[in-house]
Amino acid sequence: MGAENEPRILTTRQGHPVTDNQNIRTVGNRGPATMENYHFIEKVSHFDRERIPERVVHARGAGAHGVFEAYGTVGDQPIAKYTRAKLFQEKGKQTPVFVRFSTVGHGGHSPETLRDPRGFAVKFYTEDGNWDLVGNNLKIFFIRDAMKFPDLIHSQKPDPVTNIQSGERIFDFIANTPEATHMATFLFSPYGIPANYRQMQGSGVNTYKWVNADGEAVLVKYHWEPLQGIRNLTQAEAESIQAKNFNHATQDLFEAIKAGNFPQWELFVQIMSDDEHPELDFDPLDDTKIWPKDQFPWLPVGKMTLNRNPVDYFNEVELSAFGTGVLVDGLDFSDDKMLQGRTFSYSDTQRYRVGANYLQLPINAPRVKVATNQRGGQMSYKTDFAEGQNPHINYEPSFLGGLQEAAKAGKDYTPRYEANLVRQKIDRTNNFKQAGETYHNFEDWERDDLIFNLVNTLSTCDKRIQDKMVEHFTLADEEYGRRVAEGLQLKLKDQSDKGPIGATSPKEGVEEAQRVSHEAKSY
Repeated sequence: MGAENEPRILTTRQGHPVTDNQNIRTVGNRGPATMENYHFIEKVSHFDRERIPERVVHARGAGAHGVFEAYGTVGDQPIAKYTRAKLFQEKGKQTPVFVRFSTVGHGGHSPETLRDPRGFAVKFYTEDGNWDLVGNNLKIFFIRDAMKFPDLIHSQKPDPVTNIQSGERIFDFIANTPEATHMATFLFSPYGIPANYRQMQGSGVNTYKWVNADGEAVLVKYHWEPLQGIRNLTQAEAESIQAKNFNHATQDLFEAIKAGNFPQWELFVQIMSDDEHPELDFDPLDDTKIWPKDQFPWLPVGKMTLNRNPVDYFNEVELSAFGTGVLVDGLDFSDDKMLQGRTFSYSDTQRYRVGANYLQLPINAPRVKVATNQRGGQMSYKTDFAEGQNPHINYEPSFLGGLQEAAKAGKDYTPRYEANLVRQKIDRTNNFKQAGETYHNFEDWERDDLIFNLVNTLSTCDKRIQDKMVEHFTLADEEYGRRVAEGLQLKLKDQSDKGPIGATSPKEGVEEAQRVSHEAKSY
């Protein structure tokens, strides 16, 4: 770094000082331009390539750096009883983290006031390599089988003909997917529009496992609880905010950290023995279900503080890449069918979006020494050599100085499986009970906003979709279904008034733009 008062000289990517960044080289000052405009060509050709493929989901995001501090216990018990993961073992042990918050279905520059689940992804740079805890603000999901993920997202994306998101398309999918009733109940409530990123919950959503040194395992669910409190918005409040600032959540997070108001979350886990739990009326691996707190209490294991903003949004937030398969020793996968599918999909999409060597980028690279036999690929800029490794040997095993396997940190967990290979739904679907319980757990104003948003969006849908959704809400709770049905009877909406979910009057917006706009002269 130069002294404070030294000039900061602009250079090309080749390191050449730029003496004129205002004018291209031309034949006379009116042109034409010449081909040897190296600085111009380098500058513009890079500009043409500044964007990488947008994430299919979680495109709009904000992020920050911080630290996770372990309690060394799970509840009042030593955490080693349940997991040998090193980052949790010692009270006060700190692990650097990077967190990316996001909306899920909308594009990279979409308003942050839109009704949508929010992503909550945490990268822990542990001494055993990276751990990615990838989740959402809502504790459940729409589907329980990864086969349906492309269909779900297609229904939430804009219509391939009109390029407009359609509530009818979304509810067409949900009406034919009964297990989505619970998620729809959360999404159309105020929880579908968090006030900002600092004051929303996070969840791993899927069921994972913890493994201890003796190779014993338990099922776990992860929950982030904001110490700033939880705040959500009604549809009307969100629309008012959107007219003033459609980047409000990103701005809120950045400015809070800049001012030293560091947001914090406490990490809790729920623990369950690793078996099928026939005593429950739901399958513990079903990601459309919540584990009841009274049966499986939340146990605190640590606290996260975000204390540093990105210096470069693209290099840190946009290029950050997460995957549900990124686990460290002591953490493991459950048999959750959605988790199994996500584990392939998440890292695969990063290889496509950022490139085969995305893990060499500083934001994604572990803070520990990496040594692999992987070579080459687009944008590879270093080789993962270990000290003393024979550079000629890029395979294992070898007598000739190649890499060797590491010693195990504990006994393997080896569950036994005995079943036919099938394509079947789980036995205990119980698609509606928890949706009804969630409806009743809401406060009055939250229920009112839920009904308003459901009726407003469903009123533009095909009658068959309306009837099926009323049926599902009634199966969840009689009052719930009745209120939606009564709302639909009162709101005989123009069927052409289709638009994004929650939007109060899309057609009126189109007409108002024509009505109140001002005529202008050609120039």
